[in-house]
Amino acid sequence: MVIESIPKAAGFIYGIIAFAALAWLWYSGRFTRRRAVPFLAASVFFGFLVFAPVFPYQFQALVLRDAAALGSPLPMAIAGLLAFIGLTLVFGRIVCGQVCPAGAVQEFMYLVPVKKRGRAESRVPTAVRAGVFVVFLAAGLGLSVNLLALMGLPAFFNLAVASVSFFVFLGIVLLSAVVYRPFCRYVCPYGALLAPAASKAVYRIRRTEACIGCGKCERACPTGAANPSAGAGECYLCGRCTDACPVDGALVYTRAKREG
Repeated sequence: MVIESIPKAAGFIYGIIAFAALAWLWYSGRFTRRRAVPFLAASVFFGFLVFAPVFPYQFQALVLRDAAALGSPLPMAIAGLLAFIGLTLVFGRIVCGQVCPAGAVQEFMYLVPVKKRGRAESRVPTAVRAGVFVVFLAAGLGLSVNLLALMGLPAFFNLAVASVSFFVFLGIVLLSAVVYRPFCRYVCPYGALLAPAASKAVYRIRRTEACIGCGKCERACPTGAANPSAGAGECYLCGRCTDACPVDGALVYTRAKREG
């Protein structure tokens, strides 16, 4: 379905606009999961329309120095990907949460009402993804092998149903009905860079003194990031914790209070 005549820059422009709008919704306290749905739908649409902003694949193309796949000069692509890492360092993983089509399609699939599994602590997928990232770099830089193509990421959004790789990624998408974002949490090379940035994000969801310790946010969180002992690296800002919280103002998206 990808229309080659439409420049991939259209997807990145959408990504910037969507990121800004979502950051404002979180900052203003207006974000809800229902309000996130249009962004998820638009992101999936752009994925199938122009195959952008599919950040993991754009990062893959950058590693392979494939300007044609990027649809832009390499320096511009580097600047764009670095800019979103910087934005994540300020606002958290909004890119992964609702902007990237690969994440958005898995988020939609997780809405299927079936029994969920695999709610591992955030340290587990982080360690796995770090190992995969090393393999990814070795394959791309050392062997010029496009691992994400082998996994079917471009074939899926191009609807290349005659390709075996299409069904590989389709299987990952179907798996995400029961396991939350398996590609994002265990494979995505760009996510391996965004997670450390998100763990130090200036703005994040924080507990206030209004918290009554009911644990509903922790039970609602599919990654374990709502646990006070967990870091924010695996928080996808999906909004499940804030929607589940029974006390207004107990969970707030804000920056840390200054001491004194």
